[in-house]
Amino acid sequence: MRICVYAASSTQAAPAYHAAASQLGTILAENGCSIVYGGGSQGLMGALADGALSRGGEVIGILPKFMADLEWGHPGLTQLDLVEDMRERKHKLLTGSDAVVALPGGCGTLEELFEAITLKRLGLYFNPIVLLDTNGFYAPLQSFLEQVIAEKFLNPGHAAMWSLVAEPSDVLARIRQTPAWREDARDYAIVR
Repeated sequence: MRICVYAASSTQAAPAYHAAASQLGTILAENGCSIVYGGGSQGLMGALADGALSRGGEVIGILPKFMADLEWGHPGLTQLDLVEDMRERKHKLLTGSDAVVALPGGCGTLEELFEAITLKRLGLYFNPIVLLDTNGFYAPLQSFLEQVIAEKFLNPGHAAMWSLVAEPSDVLARIRQTPAWREDARDYAIVR
């Protein structure tokens, strides 16, 4: 299984977030999952990659060339693909993935997450999207998305497009129990 993980590069985030990222990397590697992520060596990105690599996992980084020029890339990855820009990076991260996991993060992580949700809503991405809700990080976003549904910008059924889990150990079980979206894509692609 190929898991796309969105993660932050900030080194200033609380240690609990770094620990959760490392634990997720370890769990995915121990379960034979390949990880594709943004390719960075710092912050939650680095912790995720280091956790997986410590267990012999396959870790594929997708890094824009300007970030490689700044030496932001992780030096120990299984594979590092250099791309032209952020748009190409997002496309390559999602293409061929069997699931998306969003770790807590800032603007970049949220932008990638919302693109995945939007593509799922449009019936262009069908796989699970799981938010790792470490320390309740995504609870305000969940409340906001519930408001978006209440205000009829999304249907109540759209809430099934993503799910929250509190612990890294719950991520794979949630991915495996999430039904394929393809069956319902036409029903949910347009708000009625």
